[in-house]
Amino acid sequence: MIILGIETSFDDTGISLTEGVGDSVQILSNVVASQANAHQKYGGVYPTLAKQKHQENLPLVFKQSMEGAKSPDAVAVTYGPGLSPCLWQGITFAQEKAKEYGIPLIPVNHMEGHLLTALLYDGEEGKFKTSLAQEYFPALSLLVSGKHTELVLVEGIGKYRVLGKTRDDAAGEAFDKTARILGLPYPGGPEIAAQAAKFQSASQRTKFKISLPRPMLHTKDYDFSFSGLKTAVLYDYQARPEQERQSKEYIQEMAAEIQKAILDVLMKKTFAATNMFNTKTLAIGGGVSANEELRVQFLKETESRGIALRIPPKHLSGDNGAMIALAGYTKWLREEYLPPDAHIEASPKLRLA
Repeated sequence: MIILGIETSFDDTGISLTEGVGDSVQILSNVVASQANAHQKYGGVYPTLAKQKHQENLPLVFKQSMEGAKSPDAVAVTYGPGLSPCLWQGITFAQEKAKEYGIPLIPVNHMEGHLLTALLYDGEEGKFKTSLAQEYFPALSLLVSGKHTELVLVEGIGKYRVLGKTRDDAAGEAFDKTARILGLPYPGGPEIAAQAAKFQSASQRTKFKISLPRPMLHTKDYDFSFSGLKTAVLYDYQARPEQERQSKEYIQEMAAEIQKAILDVLMKKTFAATNMFNTKTLAIGGGVSANEELRVQFLKETESRGIALRIPPKHLSGDNGAMIALAGYTKWLREEYLPPDAHIEASPKLRLA
């Protein structure tokens, strides 16, 4: 079963071909065209420009993905959540390909793609196993990306319960916005991580005595909030003399504290949920899961608690077509697909449950 996966929910144009046989899925091709450079001057994603770039990139990325490949048996496409203009570009392209090849359409939830990429990755490059999950249920999934931060109880593939989510900014959004305050380029997550690593490798001495809040750290629910963290960074930055706040030492120390504050909240909420629901497996997906310090801290904590950590390789953590094709294959196995001429509506605020 060869599935063409199309992802255009935000600023990455991703197209992939995967082959599913029984419970095994193999990535045949996975091409992503990033728009990061195009959006840098805006400090974030500009929707109209993102739509235009998807229009330009889709035919090119499709051609690269299909080089030397067999024709697909189905088309899986993200229909939400995401930016509406971007989602429609992928949906329209997928509908055209479904009609061209005369094959079924499979609408996929973007967040399920991230969840399954983490849960089903079998440790071998480009391979997934749907049967791996059976021994893990119920599992807990932490989904952390530029627009989403959610804790999800996974009772089976396709059976999800959202325990908590961000009430305002997502973790990735907090990284981007605080990076912008510090004058670091977009996307901010990798930049904050790089500066934090320099601080940690140089010295643990806190010259500027920066102390940021950990929003909702002690609440009894599983929700998140990171807008207050962004505001605290802004106030601290504005209160410093210009020479001080422009110094590399200040930026590195602030970056380290931003990263630690976000990770402290993510870890506290996540492990409170593993305790409450007695889950022995934790799957972490989404672009922020590529953060090296996050990986180190969660691995250390899961090992001490006897919890299995499922996390994809960094190149599959961000948005890509393979995650959509993978989720599409699991839906195909459940016979959840549509005819080639079916109409799919973009759902920008789509939820997992």
